[in-house]
Amino acid sequence: MTDKKIIFFDIDGTLLDHDKKLPPATKEAIQTLQNDGHEVAIATGRGPFMYEDLREELGIQNFVSYNGQYVEVEGEMIFGNSLNQDKLEELTELAATQDHPLVYMGKKEMKANVEHHNHIVESIGTLKVEAFPTHEPEYFKMEHIYQTLLFCERDEETLYEQKFEAFDFIRWHPLSVDILPKGGSKAKGIEMMIAKLNIKPENVYAFGDGLNDIEMLSTVAHGVAMGNAHDETKEVAKYVTKAVDEDGIVHGLKMVGLLK
Repeated sequence: MTDKKIIFFDIDGTLLDHDKKLPPATKEAIQTLQNDGHEVAIATGRGPFMYEDLREELGIQNFVSYNGQYVEVEGEMIFGNSLNQDKLEELTELAATQDHPLVYMGKKEMKANVEHHNHIVESIGTLKVEAFPTHEPEYFKMEHIYQTLLFCERDEETLYEQKFEAFDFIRWHPLSVDILPKGGSKAKGIEMMIAKLNIKPENVYAFGDGLNDIEMLSTVAHGVAMGNAHDETKEVAKYVTKAVDEDGIVHGLKMVGLLK
C-alpha cells in the first residue's frame, strides 16, 4: 500500500461558508496539500452535477456523492448503491397522502414528483446551486436513484422511519430529510475509494459539520469536526477545529499536522 495521505472534505458548512462561498485560505490550503503529494477528495450529500464548478476550481477528480451512494475515481464510477425501487414507490404513495413532496436524485439530475412546493423551493434554495429539480413524477422508475429528498418537518419524520426499514433518514434541513439505502453512508463510500487507491486506513482524514458526517468522522482515523458542526458531530470527531468562516479548514489541517 502507498503511504500517500487522503483528505476528504464535506462541502456545505465545511469547504463552503454559510454564504456558499469558498474562503480564499481554504482554496490555498487545498492547493498546498495537492502540491505536497496528498490526495484530496470530496465527500458530500450533493449529487455530482451540483458541484462540478467547485471540483474544477479545486482540481479535484475523486469524490463521494449522495452520502456515499455514488463514488467516482478519476472519472470512473467505482461504486453505486441505489434505492430499492419497489420500496421507493411505496414511500411515494404514502408521502402523497401526507402532502409531503419528494425529489428523486440520479447521477446527472434531480426530479420532483410535484410541479411546485414551497418546502422544495426554500430548502434547496439554501444550497445556492444552479441545478433545480424539474417535474417528472415517474423519474424513479427511469433511472437509478441514489438518494431521495423527503420534504417534511421533524415531527413528521417518524412515520416514515417506522415503516421503511430498507432506508435510512438523515435530516439536512428543517424542512427536508435525505433518504438513503439502509446502512449507506459517506464512510462506506470512503472505504470503497481508499481500497481503489490503495491507501492505508491510518492515512485517511475527513472534515465535516453535518449529521450526515457522523459516521464518516467516527470511522476514519482522523476525523475533524468544524467549529460550526452539530454537537452530535463534534462528539464523535477526534478533533474540533474553528468554524468555516474562521478559516477552520486551515486551522484543522494544522491541528492534524498536514499544514505547517
